[in-house]
Amino acid sequence: MINVLNVAEKPSVAKSVATILSRNQQHGLRVREGRSRYNKIFEFTYVINGQPCHMLMTSVTGHLMELEFEDRFRKWHSCDPADLFSAPVRKFVPEDKIDIKRTLEEEARRCQWLILWLDCDREGENIAFEVMEVCRAANRYLTVRRARFSALIDREIHEAVQNLVSPNQCFSDAVDARQEIDLRIGASFTRFQTMLLRDKFDIDAAQDDRNLVLSYGPCQFPTLGFIVERYWEIQSHEPEEFWTLNCSHKSDEGIATFNWMRGHLFDYTSAVVLYEMCVQEPTATVTKVQQQEKNKYPPYPLSTIELEKRASRYFRMSSEHTMKVAEDLYQAGFISYPRTETDCFSSRTDLQTIVQEQQPHPIWGSYAQRLLDHGEGLWRNPSSGGHDDKAHPPIHPTKFSAGETGWSQDHHRVYELVVRHFLACVSQPAIGAETTVEIDIAGEQFSASGRKNYLDVYRFESWGGSMIPTYLHGEQFIPTTLTLDSGVTRPPPLLSEADLLSCMDKAGIGTDATMHDHIKKLLDRFYATKDPNTRFSPTNLGEALVMGYDDMGYELWKPNLRSTMEGDMRRVSMGHKSKTEVLETCLQQMKACFLDEVFLVGFMSLAFFT
Repeated sequence: MINVLNVAEKPSVAKSVATILSRNQQHGLRVREGRSRYNKIFEFTYVINGQPCHMLMTSVTGHLMELEFEDRFRKWHSCDPADLFSAPVRKFVPEDKIDIKRTLEEEARRCQWLILWLDCDREGENIAFEVMEVCRAANRYLTVRRARFSALIDREIHEAVQNLVSPNQCFSDAVDARQEIDLRIGASFTRFQTMLLRDKFDIDAAQDDRNLVLSYGPCQFPTLGFIVERYWEIQSHEPEEFWTLNCSHKSDEGIATFNWMRGHLFDYTSAVVLYEMCVQEPTATVTKVQQQEKNKYPPYPLSTIELEKRASRYFRMSSEHTMKVAEDLYQAGFISYPRTETDCFSSRTDLQTIVQEQQPHPIWGSYAQRLLDHGEGLWRNPSSGGHDDKAHPPIHPTKFSAGETGWSQDHHRVYELVVRHFLACVSQPAIGAETTVEIDIAGEQFSASGRKNYLDVYRFESWGGSMIPTYLHGEQFIPTTLTLDSGVTRPPPLLSEADLLSCMDKAGIGTDATMHDHIKKLLDRFYATKDPNTRFSPTNLGEALVMGYDDMGYELWKPNLRSTMEGDMRRVSMGHKSKTEVLETCLQQMKACFLDEVFLVGFMSLAFFT
């Protein structure tokens, strides 16, 4: 029997995996303390591909190591901020995780295998290599293998341990590149901005006042840029008055509201002339009646960004809170891994079994039964959204729940959203009948439309529109109302959280696992505020920072530069570019901006605020 050290990313995951694998084992699950009181060690026996194993399962708590400058560069006044683009950096285990490191070293010395159970995304892969480094330093003869899983359920865990793979160096390198780029760029620009402000206002740098730190982040600033740009668009909007003709007709079947097909006119005199023509000859003649079937297609399988956007739109939950709730549900085994860019299911996924597990539910269980009834004809293989991160499937339910008693309202909401979204994406499109009626009044064209539709399971979406009375081609009637109404053009609304996530996703700012963090940082650093309707406004400080860069002609607040960086890091993760190549390119580009004399002089404009 060989000794196998298993390491998970969190204590709760270690306990879940150990519980699943030890079930029905001869000696059951034994628990003992490690060096860290939060990271216990679970022991049990297990057979991996015919090999009897004495399994030791423990955990880390996220990243085991931190990346930082060497000590002589860590103090703010120790060097010119420009030196930070090339100053030596090191990865080390911080003091608060030394006990976890000691546990790994002690257990690794008496094991022959190391199995990594870290989350199966880029960040998890990087943590896996941190664990490998510590364990191999204690025992260089370890055989290292990787368990790949997307849900903490029996089927997935047993399958993962019987199909171990090699760790992915490219995934880890992509994270190393991002960490170093963000550290160097963030530290250099943050120190420069903050020291300039302190010098300008003669502020003691020793004061421990976080409000005096003007942080710069290569993802954070473009995110702020989206908010400021929309705010400027609203501020610069000049309302313009317009006029439009409105017509309605009431019959025994209801009221039809007809819209002027010209839309509206900005010339009042022209609008009045046309209105008076209609009033003088008000008889309406039906010139067109068109009926057609409309399909509303179900959503694509659920990715992280789509989960965050929909939770914000339907429940007004912040993206940060949504991810915390989703993580809780994942660790409890109720949904699959919630950080995924994938919006298409593999042909190997047993979709019908997932539906079958929802049949007992008192609300949507009957719909799940209808989906599996071939006579109903409701089933449809889900469409592909065209994104596959090669790490995890779309978010989907992994265990039935009729309503866990310990859950908050938000846990129930997110679980229901995941289940209903999954059931919707394996359903036929909703079918609606739409009728369009066009009429002529004194040569002016008006139209009305109405529809009837159904969406059985996805209660979060619906078709608008109302029933429209029956009209025949050539029919004539006198409108019930015919009015000339005025209005003013309106600016677009402030960006909602769903809008902001869409902007970030489209521009390639951040990843599915980090976007909510970048938004939270803007709020924490008081660069932006969020109102009760989840709409963002820049603070004076946030606007001034963007204005300072914009006045100098620098587009560091625009998404282009970071989007290119994120694309390069994706290429590293796919093995198409090396970490060294990407680091050199990105840092040279940013250092050139930093050293530009125009930048150094122009940045003084940022010091106009207090």
